Amino acid sequence: MKIQKVTDVSFKKYGRVLKDYDTTNIVKILETTPLPADVIYVPSASELETEEIMDYFTNNVYGGLPVQVGYCNGHNHTLNALEYHRSSEINIASKDLILLLGMQQDMEDDFTYDTSKVEAFILPANTAIEVYATTLHYAPCDATEAGFRCVVVLPKDTNLDLVKKPTNGKGEEALLFARNKWLVAHEESGLDKDGAFIGLKGDNLTV
Repeated sequence: MKIQKVTDVSFKKYGRVLKDYDTTNIVKILETTPLPADVIYVPSASELETEEIMDYFTNNVYGGLPVQVGYCNGHNHTLNALEYHRSSEINIASKDLILLLGMQQDMEDDFTYDTSKVEAFILPANTAIEVYATTLHYAPCDATEAGFRCVVVLPKDTNLDLVKKPTNGKGEEALLFARNKWLVAHEESGLDKDGAFIGLKGDNLTV
């Protein structure tokens, strides 16, 4: 799989680099968070939610909306699933990592998606990006044997358990996996046991 850069023109349909944000402090804190052998995701991490960090993302990035700052860390080489939100997501890497991305606009009318359309991008260490709401994404993949640590900033309560699940589970409702989280999984992911919609067609890509 061709690995592109987030600075390439090809990334612009998926997101943008936050060139004016100094990642020094947040990356220093991120480096103190766990790095397991698999993947861990913490939606809201108190150590990352300092007054300075919260103020910046609340007011400078999300226009005054309440946010949560967490992390996704570990080791991963496989696509397994793709998700989207109704809002942009901020990612910041402390080590080089690879993002597997697609476009919501390329989903079929039945919400299936052909994995051959996925593109891979390297997110360099100490770089912050905005991933647009229409961008399909999931857990990062390793760029090196050292694994990855990635800050994840989203509107508050995103990815938490649903308070009320849809009643009919048809159409897009079948994809709703958590709050502000619509998920399409590959049959090889094992996520069907958690109630995920199996809709990724083609190879379960690896990097």
